[in-house]
Amino acid sequence: MFATPLRQPASRQVQSSPASQFYEITDKGYGKDAVKLMHVSRKGAVHSIQECEVGTHLKLYTNKDFLQGDNIDIVATDSQKNTVYLLAKKYGFESPEKFALILAKHFLNKYSHVEEAHVHIEAYPWKRIREEYGDSYLLHNHAFLFTPTATHFCDVIVKRHDPKQTVISGIKGLRVLKTTQSSFVNFVDDEYRTLADQHDRIFSTVVECTWEYSDIENLNFINAWESVKDIVLKNFAGDPKVGIPSPSVQHTLYLTEKQVLDTLSQVAVISMCLPNKHYFNFDTKPFQQLVPGDNDEVFIPTDKPHGTIYAKLSRKDLKSHL
Repeated sequence: MFATPLRQPASRQVQSSPASQFYEITDKGYGKDAVKLMHVSRKGAVHSIQECEVGTHLKLYTNKDFLQGDNIDIVATDSQKNTVYLLAKKYGFESPEKFALILAKHFLNKYSHVEEAHVHIEAYPWKRIREEYGDSYLLHNHAFLFTPTATHFCDVIVKRHDPKQTVISGIKGLRVLKTTQSSFVNFVDDEYRTLADQHDRIFSTVVECTWEYSDIENLNFINAWESVKDIVLKNFAGDPKVGIPSPSVQHTLYLTEKQVLDTLSQVAVISMCLPNKHYFNFDTKPFQQLVPGDNDEVFIPTDKPHGTIYAKLSRKDLKSHL
């Protein structure tokens, strides 16, 4: 991802050490990871919070810090950490993506010797506490509940002399399960096969999903992230009363990615990975005197080994670096 420029600006070229006549640095960078940040927005009695971990990585035009131990161009990682807090104070924190863009642009605007800035942010899943009142509810003004259903993260990469700003959003840790309407039949049947056709099985996975935007002008990143999460859940679970059949994890994955591209025109490409979390039926046949009949209630959760299914769906008329 981080390619060394083919040519350095003349003012930044340095004398190579003898070792660099035989070897070249083909990737590099440095930064501060896991900078923990809490931002509180107070608008009268109503407060909003954003807690996250921020990583900032920079690439410099020169290699003299590596080749010669010359630190003159290094923006210390401690300074990068301070920058996170100071820019959060100055600009606020509307969404992980917008704050990442603010940070990345700052590093390029502030330091002319920085070629590329990469910012990674993972948001903590705080939700406003709600109190039920019959068929309605009331959201609390300033109290929140930690709800680790899924993690919202993003990566923003800004390069000098490149007008494209790479903005990637993602979901991870979204674990889902349904007890029926999942099958897997008619797959390769040869001497290596032991798995029987699965006409109805438990389907469980932990969703990992990333998507890259081709257009971010006037985009509400929070709403877009929630839309993708809702599409993932809809294609997995279906209607609350009748569900939705899944002939394979592959097909469910494809339908999800397709609907995201159909729904969000700003998304250029989406990638998903769905590892199987298996639940195998416990064999009660040897214990018919104790528990007669078939068993469709007791299962053995099995995390390893597991199948993994992944795919990337792109618009044919757009290029992406995802």
